[in-house]
Amino acid sequence: MNIRCAKPEDLMNMQHCNLLCLPENYQMKYYFYHGLTWPQVSYVAEDDKGNIVGYVLAKMEEPEPGEESTHGHITSLAVKRSYRRLGLAQKLMNQASKAMVECFNAQYVSLHVRKSNRAALNLYTNSLGFKILEIEPKYYADGEDAYSMRRDLSELAVSPAAAEQPPAETAEEREAMMNEMHERWVTSYRDHGMGGAGGGHRGHCC
Repeated sequence: MNIRCAKPEDLMNMQHCNLLCLPENYQMKYYFYHGLTWPQVSYVAEDDKGNIVGYVLAKMEEPEPGEESTHGHITSLAVKRSYRRLGLAQKLMNQASKAMVECFNAQYVSLHVRKSNRAALNLYTNSLGFKILEIEPKYYADGEDAYSMRRDLSELAVSPAAAEQPPAETAEEREAMMNEMHERWVTSYRDHGMGGAGGGHRGHCC
């Protein structure tokens, strides 16, 4: 199994995985919106043949009132049924969270999850360290309540000792890589003839 950053050519398979696994589904332009705006923080899991078997769709949010830094948000997480219990969901979440810290200096990451989704709640609370902030009544389209959850990402921040080590890549190299990644998303977006990405769609994780 391999965890890597999502690419434009992965979107159809990510959407297919979403349709198989979750009741909350999105138009293709919403996936493009995430890739165009925050290409660093969405990841896919692929098997030995290169097939997409899971994904995490993530984004960055503006600071809340009284906060100074941006924070991450998990829009959607899914792993195909036959590939569950392999730790892929946890790896996807950790990789996305790490990217949020490294690329955007995120202090925490948030998500929403159905109250009835006990498996997801167990993953978030016991394996990933999320805390329940509040219950949002009738959050989902079918009227089910959601837990609003948050994970502190301070443990993923670079330690002073690590900060003293030579960087694996220079700032210029990282910027060039990000520019190339963004250009790939823009090109793919234009090729698909998309328009009006984003909108007011709320992110539903699980």
